Parts: sequence; C-alpha cells; structure tokens
Amino acid sequence: MKLVFENISKLYGDFPALSGINLSLENGVYGLLGPNGAGKTTLMRIMTDLLKPSTGRVLLDGKDIALLGADFRRRLGYLPQDFGFYPNYTAEQYLLYIARLKGLTGFEAKKQTGALLEMVGLYEKRNQKMKGLSGGQRQRVGIAQALLGDPDILVLDEPTAGLDPEERIRFRGIISNLSRQKTVLLSTHIVSDLEAVANEIIFLKKGHVLTVQKPHDLLRELDGMVWTVSVPSENERGFTEKYPCSNIMHDGEMSVMRILSKQKPHNAAAPERPNMEDLYLYHFG
Repeated sequence: MKLVFENISKLYGDFPALSGINLSLENGVYGLLGPNGAGKTTLMRIMTDLLKPSTGRVLLDGKDIALLGADFRRRLGYLPQDFGFYPNYTAEQYLLYIARLKGLTGFEAKKQTGALLEMVGLYEKRNQKMKGLSGGQRQRVGIAQALLGDPDILVLDEPTAGLDPEERIRFRGIISNLSRQKTVLLSTHIVSDLEAVANEIIFLKKGHVLTVQKPHDLLRELDGMVWTVSVPSENERGFTEKYPCSNIMHDGEMSVMRILSKQKPHNAAAPERPNMEDLYLYHFG
C-alpha cells in the first residue's frame, strides 16, 4: 500500500497554509513535527479527505482518494485532536455506535469493541459513562475508535495528550505493533514519543516540508552540538541570550543548562548525546 501526496497546497484567502507538499507514505509510523501554525492539522484533514486541497491530490495506490469516497474512508482510522463524544454513552456504547457508523455488523462491532477496550486497558470501565472518565481515559477511548474496522491507514492528532507516562508507554507499544501492516501518521508535541516509535519524521514549517528522515539520521545533524554547562546562576542569562537552551536546572547557586552550540561554549562544558527535543529546538527555536 502506498499513499502519495502530489503537489498539495492549501490557501485560506491569500494565506498559504500548505505549499507544494510531495510525500510518499508506506507501512510504518511517520511522525509529523512542527510548531503551531506549521500546517499539520491542515495536512491531516486533507489526508483524511475532510478538506479539499487548493492544488494537488492524494493518491492511494494510484487512485485519487476524492474519487474513492466511501471505499477510502473504510480503510481509514482518524483521531482528531478534539474528538466528539456523547457524554451519557458508556465507553462500550460509544464504540458500538462508531462501529455501526463504520459499517460493521452487530457481531463484529461487539467483538472489536471488547478487544479494543481490552487493548487500551479500559475493559473494566466499559460500562462507565464517557463524562465520568478522566481525560486520559477518554483519549484512550478515542484511540480505540480510530482502530475500529481494522483500518489500513491511521491518522492520529495529538493522541498522547492527557495520557500519563504509563498510558503513553502502552500507546507506543500498540502503535509499534500495528505499524507493521498499517500506515500511521502521528502528530504530537511530545517529541520523545516520536523518537520512540516513528520510522521517519516529517518536519513541517510554515507549510513546507523541511525534510523527511529517520530519527537517528536527523539526530546526526547535532553531533558535537549539544552541551551541558554548569555556571553560577548570575551568569545564566548571558548564556541563554547567546545560545539556544533546551533545559535549565537550578542546583543551589548554580544553573545547569543544556544548550546548542557548534563550538564548545565553556571550558567546563560537557558533550551530550542529542535527542529529539534538541532537534526541535534547532529547527524551530
């Protein structure tokens, strides 16, 4: 299976939300990374055929998704950043309702609903109303509804928002297992999640794709550029004004800073292994 973006652009009036996007996605997890306003949600809405591009088209195995219509949507699972739900439905009732909207038979809807609630760790909460679930638990129900119908393509917008560390680890395991047979586009500001599960990262800035690379290849850009510096707190400002700084920890009268610099910034600076947060800072400030 191959999903291809051909010269996708989107204008809102005179504002170009996306400009000349060309991508080719196959099975695996693609992380979509960029600051607010980069065009991530617009790209995902076009990919799900909820929004028409101003120019270009999206092809699934060579066929325009706009012409495939319902056949395409049956192969799609989508979790928007703010998914709607009926507060008085139980978790099970909500998933059964979405399953029927997706065209599943009653038997298959019941079977998949139970299995997915088990997968996301909510089977014991299946009879609890949605309004009574925590934000993280509702998000897990949202992940489950995206997986109903066993879609070939998953589009997940901030799926780990509101999840605690244990839930995020569970989610990453689910996505990693699914990605062998599916195309997954995952957008999140929690860059450590992308570092853990993404096969490739798509960097999006001001509506343009900067690069598409594997995480370890991207991190090579920063070899020899990440440092830890410990200085008296009164000198902290001088460093943060001169260098991009991804973290500051205060230890008594000292400031311990993680900074980016092509040259060793201080005699006592210690080199560090780059991570995705450093890379985000490097590209987006």
